[in-house]
Amino acid sequence: MISALSTPPPTAPAPPEIRDIAPPIDVFPYPTWMIVVAAILAALVIGAVINAIVRAIRNRPPPIPPSPQSIALRELRALQQRVKQTAPYEFSIAVSDVLRRYVSDEYRVQAVEQTSPEFLAAIAQSVKFSEAERQQLAEFLERCDLIKFARIDADSGDSERLIDSAFRCVEGGRG
Repeated sequence: MISALSTPPPTAPAPPEIRDIAPPIDVFPYPTWMIVVAAILAALVIGAVINAIVRAIRNRPPPIPPSPQSIALRELRALQQRVKQTAPYEFSIAVSDVLRRYVSDEYRVQAVEQTSPEFLAAIAQSVKFSEAERQQLAEFLERCDLIKFARIDADSGDSERLIDSAFRCVEGGRG
């Protein structure tokens, strides 16, 4: 038994050398020419969208201007808020200016440059005004002229009646 122990064991084959893990290989799925073509197409699409937006903004119709009636009503409401604080003389001038601008813009009559009698004479034969509208304007202008030129002793009640008359003239008009 000794002899069996004395013989050297058979040599085992040497283990293979262990190599390190290889780094990942960068494999891009698309060739360079495809990427360039896609970038150009994307730029063209973005440019077309921007061009369409700019054209839409430039070709947008302008906002519709407010009608002479809505302008006059807005100005009369603002004056109505100051009826108690404004002297009747200044108030009558302001209300008269609003109504004259309204008539000039709405009916294309030179109401701003004419005196009250000239204006009433000009619209007397006009088909643009009904008899009721002519009567309302005549009453309004008479009240204004009494306050402005005759300098009657007016108070805030007269100013309120004047603004109410102006509202009736404007609201009774077309617009």
